[in-house]
Amino acid sequence: MPEIQTREATADDLDQILAVLRAALGETPLLKRTREQWSWKHEQNPFGSSIVLVATSGGRIAGVRALMRWRLSAPGLQEVSCVRPVDTATHPDFERQGIFRRLTMESLELAREQGVQLVFNTPNARSGAGYLSMGWKEVGPIGAMVRVRVGRVTGSTHGSAPQLAEIAPGSRSFSPIAHPDRPPRGLRTVRSRQYQDWRFCGHPTVRYGTIGPGPGTPVLRAGVRNNRPELVISDLLGEAVPADVRLAGRANRSRYMAGFFAHGSPERRTALMGGMIPVPGIKALQLVALPLTDIDIDVFDLGCWDIATSDLELL
Repeated sequence: MPEIQTREATADDLDQILAVLRAALGETPLLKRTREQWSWKHEQNPFGSSIVLVATSGGRIAGVRALMRWRLSAPGLQEVSCVRPVDTATHPDFERQGIFRRLTMESLELAREQGVQLVFNTPNARSGAGYLSMGWKEVGPIGAMVRVRVGRVTGSTHGSAPQLAEIAPGSRSFSPIAHPDRPPRGLRTVRSRQYQDWRFCGHPTVRYGTIGPGPGTPVLRAGVRNNRPELVISDLLGEAVPADVRLAGRANRSRYMAGFFAHGSPERRTALMGGMIPVPGIKALQLVALPLTDIDIDVFDLGCWDIATSDLELL
């Protein structure tokens, strides 16, 4: 077999990159491996273009490693330059050749050279051990909050992506709000208008919406879990109030509405007052991090992260 070589990706690699992702990771009703989705995530991102490396062998792309740019603010700190490991895969024909580790270590070195300060992500069970062996450390488990609906619900999706209008009748398309983001309580994505427009309006396959007349707004999307629809509350923006959460819960036609907001955050209090409850013993995700430089905040303390569903859900 030809020797494995690594390099930065080019535009000409995209079709092969997408083929590798499909072969290794597959697709879901909400996550399609398309040129449009790749461009939205890795080229149109307001935080900057992603760092993307590929491994090649005999003219074929054997693996890909993408680090998506992100920026976090925190009390008393300038914004922290971050990356999130996403869209990482080795083609099944090239497994067990060390491609995952090699691409990861080389991409981290490139990130350091470009001034990136922090890496964070929520790996699955299969890749989690690999990240820990390369220096990542666990921050803590991300739980789930739910509001259960009693009564008749929408049935199985049969593998298709549900429409938000079906899951939450009365919802409308999301529009960025002008209300300034609140001060961060910990590491927090700034919900600027530019960020909202990209994150919630520009996604090529996921449609985000909202409900309620208030100055703040819940950000909603339809999801699929175990082939059944769910309503996800991705964020609470501006001066969202418990009545907005209750309205979304009453409009919901799936079995439950789910989301996550950081402990102690005003959004969590709003969700609790709106009828959402934490589910004991549920670990929806595991947050891990790797500082690339000294940062004046404990990134391994989950209490220092001011995050919500929208910061962590699969994009």
